[in-house]
Amino acid sequence: MKRSPELLRLADSVLLPGFEGRTPPDWLRRRLGEGLSGVVLFSRNVGTPSELAELTAALRAERPEAVIGIDEETGDVTRLEAHTGSSRPGNYALGVVDDVALTERIAHGIGVDLAALGINVDFAPAADVNSNPGNPVIGLRSFGADPGLVARHTAAWVRGLQAAGVAACAKHFPGHGDTAVDSHHGLPSVTASARRLHEVELAPFRAAIAEGVRMIMTGHLLVAAYDPELPATLSRRILTGLLRDEMGFEGVTVTDAVEMAAIVERYGIGGGSVRAVAAGADLICVGGESADEAVVVTIREAIADAVAEGVLPEERLVEAARRVGALTAWTGAFSVPAASAPGDGRGTAILTVGGDANGAAADRHVPVGLDAARRAVRIAGRDPAGVLPLAAAPHVVELAPRMNLAIDKNMPWGVGEPLGKLLPGTTVTRVGEEEARAAVDEVVSGTAADRPLVVVVRDAHRHAWQTDAIVRLLAARPDAVVVEMGLPGRTDLGAVHIATHGAARVCGQAAAEVLTGLPTVAP
Repeated sequence: MKRSPELLRLADSVLLPGFEGRTPPDWLRRRLGEGLSGVVLFSRNVGTPSELAELTAALRAERPEAVIGIDEETGDVTRLEAHTGSSRPGNYALGVVDDVALTERIAHGIGVDLAALGINVDFAPAADVNSNPGNPVIGLRSFGADPGLVARHTAAWVRGLQAAGVAACAKHFPGHGDTAVDSHHGLPSVTASARRLHEVELAPFRAAIAEGVRMIMTGHLLVAAYDPELPATLSRRILTGLLRDEMGFEGVTVTDAVEMAAIVERYGIGGGSVRAVAAGADLICVGGESADEAVVVTIREAIADAVAEGVLPEERLVEAARRVGALTAWTGAFSVPAASAPGDGRGTAILTVGGDANGAAADRHVPVGLDAARRAVRIAGRDPAGVLPLAAAPHVVELAPRMNLAIDKNMPWGVGEPLGKLLPGTTVTRVGEEEARAAVDEVVSGTAADRPLVVVVRDAHRHAWQTDAIVRLLAARPDAVVVEMGLPGRTDLGAVHIATHGAARVCGQAAAEVLTGLPTVAP
């Protein structure tokens, strides 16, 4: 069989690429018209709500049934609000609150926003059980370390999102939580037994399937209990034997970004894509880092050649296209909800914050995302009553680690900005690892010695330099407040220790309210 135009079009039907810019490039328009399944959007594609709606309308003008997906987990991983920080806390904060009705309501609001913007797939929720606190890529993206808690909140998220007509996508199958390697940079290994996998890692995915989740994303993980040789994304034993035959999933299976090091360093982008489709993947996600037509051409030709050479059955592509068609038929059956507000005008889509599952206002003054963030805050320490509320504008030292590639590197976070609005005169020093020692020396030498000191960290338990900085600062300023905006480790650091369980914008607001005793939203 030659690489015919028909075969190339069939190969296009399993590709879900990204692209640059806020308008569709000509190559993407052309390929959508020729049969490309759809696109994945990133923060680089997101402008104002009206601009994003125009973008998705332009894509659908070429292919009305296109899959248009986005990573809108909220919290640390947001594409709609990457320029301002999320107006909703992430999974870990929701797990701390442990109110499944709240999780469902948050997810429904996201679904309403996405549907109004023309997006029909959300690559969320992360259904990973974060059983390894040193995990460099999941962490706060998980609902927690308890499989039962993660399962019930995964189900609630799926229920709320899909009630708005947007397909949920549980990820990263069969579970990325008990790993110590970021699959963006290498191949993580999961050494658990099959029994342990079923009791822990797979429990949230079973809950998602029982709730009717429309899509599951694969993780680039070596899961020895099922396949000691191939990563899950490329393993027929896992994608077909485990996920479909054993667990009964009938929806669409999509890969995590196929250009990640866990795949391309071993199999190449074309070879990895062919193996993924052969294993049972229905869509190949690509374009987070490799977002041009040449990558799409490389993958489609590799898939077409594999079919022509008899390595990949053509029936497998037909099966994948059938599943994707069923997905878009389902999303297309919903009427698009109207936006309840025009957005905040800063390149984000905040349409339904404050709305409940029926679209009504939860509280006339407090958006539901801020309310959730407030409920997730936990306060510890030696002397909270003696230190809070702060008596004067503080000096804030924010220790900023390098974040993984799933998190937009330019997304604002922290306590300094919302605190400054409540206490004018607040000063902020933000430093990374290289500048931390000098910044600490300056504070220790007496800078701002007559003002309250607030130290803001993010996953301090994973970064020795942050812990060292805290210890040195507290030796000079035992009255300092420590705000942990990552996964909490030690809660005994500081006269007061505030754990927000997330770095979303609303988490910073909630912490500022605790520090000052003042509301960030007028009562």
